[in-house]
Amino acid sequence: MQEVVKRLGGVRLESVGMIYLEGRKSTIKYWLIGVTVLAMMTLFLPWTQNIRAKGLVTSRRQEQRPQEINTIIAGKITKWYVKEGDVVKKGDTLVQLGEIKDSYLDPAFVERTSEQLDAKKGGLEAYKQKQSFIDAQIAAMENNLQIKTGQLQRKIVSDSMEMNAANTDFKIAEEQYRRIKIMRDSGLASTMQVEQRNQYLQAALAKKTSAQIKYRNTCSELTQAKQDYLEKMMKASSEKASVSGELATGNAEIAKLSNQLTNYTIRNGMYYILAPQDGQIVQANKAGINEIVKEGEKIAEIVPDQNDLAVEMFVKPVDLQLLKEGQTVRFLFDGFPAIVFSGWPQASYGTFEGTIVAIENAADEKGKFRVLVSEGGAARKWPPGLRIGTGAQCIALLKSVPIWYELWRNINGFPPEYYEKQKAKSDDKYKK
Repeated sequence: MQEVVKRLGGVRLESVGMIYLEGRKSTIKYWLIGVTVLAMMTLFLPWTQNIRAKGLVTSRRQEQRPQEINTIIAGKITKWYVKEGDVVKKGDTLVQLGEIKDSYLDPAFVERTSEQLDAKKGGLEAYKQKQSFIDAQIAAMENNLQIKTGQLQRKIVSDSMEMNAANTDFKIAEEQYRRIKIMRDSGLASTMQVEQRNQYLQAALAKKTSAQIKYRNTCSELTQAKQDYLEKMMKASSEKASVSGELATGNAEIAKLSNQLTNYTIRNGMYYILAPQDGQIVQANKAGINEIVKEGEKIAEIVPDQNDLAVEMFVKPVDLQLLKEGQTVRFLFDGFPAIVFSGWPQASYGTFEGTIVAIENAADEKGKFRVLVSEGGAARKWPPGLRIGTGAQCIALLKSVPIWYELWRNINGFPPEYYEKQKAKSDDKYKK
């Protein structure tokens, strides 16, 4: 400084004095010491550990989430009854469809199918009557067979008795003829008497033979009668089986036609797509008239009016073990300003509280676990203008630790409460 003044010829410049600060005391070291002490003190302030994750507002119940409105049948759009943004009630008509399949182009196909069903039922009744007639015919033949069999069996008994009597007469005549021959040889009877007894014997033989033939004919007649009636009954039974087959086929066709009639009737009601519940219509996929839609194709979406709001947050596997059902979580909703000090939740403003109600056991395709949080806690209620799909920043509050510990934990990449959990595991190991 003296050298500079000497070169300037003894003239002291104000700017030179301001630059070199000659004769002034510096306070920088005091500021530096103060800042250092303040920083050291800050390191010992309490800090609330937390897990931060992103999420979306959804509904806790599946039926209250936005859902697609799909067509059940293929067709063409003939009329729109709503437009995007309209609020509808359950059962309101949204879209009218027209038919495009040639099988259903006839506007009276339901009535025609009903007529076919009635005709088929009438034919089935005729077959049932025919089956009843055949049953009656078989019953009559069985009755006639019993009567005829009874008559012939009685006749067989009579012929058998007659045949036995003829056999007895023949034996008597044969014995008399033998005796008369002995008497003739002894001279006690004449030849004429022998001839008479021979004539009686021949007559008895003829009567015996006639009785045997009559008996056998009656037995043959009984067998033939049974065979004739059996053939007739078998023919009737075959016809009955054929009628039963026709009845089974008719019943199958009636069931098929009844199914078709029911399907056609239900299909007629599917030309009008109705609102499944109260809500707002959004994201209409079809924009015009006569556009073709396929079976199951999405036409629009409906956002239900009633919503049991919840937040789905996605956490990393390393943080999952620190969460449990019933735990309190804070949120920052998109569109709702807030001042957040994650380490000092009491100093934060504009956050909302929720309670963990479900933790999924499987990770998604990004390797994160889905955690469902519903409204709860002592903080203020969730804003009434909250909508499904709104973004949310989630903060799960954990243990309070000094700031220096939290900094050291983050530098080393340890999860919250790392050493406490490790210590607990070591204690359990020693206990074992």
